[in-house]
Amino acid sequence: MGKTILTILGVILAVWLAMTVIGAILSMLKLFFFVGFIAVLVVLAVTAVSKMSKSR
Repeated sequence: MGKTILTILGVILAVWLAMTVIGAILSMLKLFFFVGFIAVLVVLAVTAVSKMSKSR
């Protein structure tokens, strides 16, 4: 009986750990996407300002 209970608890722990890791990876990817998006906006803004100052 004890072995069955420990097996069930082990499976529950493994599923919980897998969901936690998947959530952490998705959160990290969202952060990287957001930082990359901000970087692209900064590059576009600097390029636009640079081109405007050269045309004068």
